[in-house]
Amino acid sequence: MAMAANHLRNLTRISVHRILHHRFQSLLNAARFFSDAASSLPQPQPNQQSSPPSSLKDYELAKFAAIADSWWDSEGPFKPLHVMNPTRLAFIRSALCRHFKKDPYSAKPLEGLKIVDVGCGGGILSEPLARLGATVTGVDAVEKNIKIAQLHAGLDPVTSTIEFCCTTAEKLVEEGRKYDAVMALEVIEHVANPAEFCRSLAALTVPDGATVISTINRSMRAYATAIVAAEYILRWLPRGTHQWSSFLTPEELVLILQRAGINVEEMAGFVYNPVTGRWSLSDDISVNFIAFGTKSNNTE
Repeated sequence: MAMAANHLRNLTRISVHRILHHRFQSLLNAARFFSDAASSLPQPQPNQQSSPPSSLKDYELAKFAAIADSWWDSEGPFKPLHVMNPTRLAFIRSALCRHFKKDPYSAKPLEGLKIVDVGCGGGILSEPLARLGATVTGVDAVEKNIKIAQLHAGLDPVTSTIEFCCTTAEKLVEEGRKYDAVMALEVIEHVANPAEFCRSLAALTVPDGATVISTINRSMRAYATAIVAAEYILRWLPRGTHQWSSFLTPEELVLILQRAGINVEEMAGFVYNPVTGRWSLSDDISVNFIAFGTKSNNTE
């Protein structure tokens, strides 16, 4: 897929077709992996109220609840997300504006779009999305995260309109909620069942709507940088924040989303420059990467 002519300056993207062309064997291996593993995946049990099953891990929720007070501390445990946020937002802004035919350089380029930020944490993505004009709902299963998000968003009249809810994607589906765009950034590596989680994201997306997921590749380079360096050497993150075995390769994510009814159209990598202390978009998807997909009109 050729790059759009009106993309944001310095935005580097690669098409998913290029990834699949160069890594066809990896995709076949991913297909075999999910086919063989399908029967052994844990099946969540409904509770007595017949609520939808949750793809969340209890110990992951407890882990983030313990550091919830630090969400808006730009030098605290969420510093990597704060530093990465402008780059994540640049990709999202460009992709959504191109798909929904909006001007990315206008003051409120996302005006008129309903967006849900799944796993919103303290709202560090929800707030800039609202400032770009979107009608935003932020959801997180950790009540403390939601309280922090509400308090911080309430300091600004623009972001005070964000609807923050302590709930899950599965429960939003049960409520019949629908959104033009569904965000799940740095979340899927913390869920128990990625396939189930992606099905919920797809169910929340309107036909021809957009789904954006960012995560970490299951590569040795990712293990060395995102876990060993980030958690044990540089101490950017608390030890145990990530489990390498929970990461997905780009091919696996594409396959899971396709099976959920989301066609991945664009993918980019995030690369950190230790000299400048900044992240940039790249065609290097060996560690951090982000994917943009759309839901076909005939998928429901």
